[in-house]
Amino acid sequence: MARLRAFESLAARFVDVADFLLVYIEEAHPSDGWVSSDAAYDIPKHQCLQDRLRAAQLMQEGAPGCPLAVDTMDNASSAAYGAYFERLYIIQEQKVMYQGGRGPEGYKISELRRWLDQYKRRLQGGPSTVVVQV
Repeated sequence: MARLRAFESLAARFVDVADFLLVYIEEAHPSDGWVSSDAAYDIPKHQCLQDRLRAAQLMQEGAPGCPLAVDTMDNASSAAYGAYFERLYIIQEQKVMYQGGRGPEGYKISELRRWLDQYKRRLQGGPSTVVVQV
């Protein structure tokens, strides 16, 4: 949840230059699978889309300012973006401008913040936006 709060803070800071989107994918540490010792929620492996939607709502409660999308049960978004289990992206004009490392080790909000800081400085008043997908 700390990472989600950091992401939410980043989204609030750069709301003037980027659109942020959370994409909820397959649960990394389901309660009936590889359980994490610091899991904030008891979420079993998703058996259907309804399970995934219910779990995603918990994520939405942790980041109420960000729109939320939910991956399909065949994990199409996760596969397309290599997001297993968390990853940061910046997509601008249908092109990947920033691809963070795979989480948890490669999930670095500081790198994303640096990219957005540089982008914001380059804009210098010109209207433009980017979409950040997680």
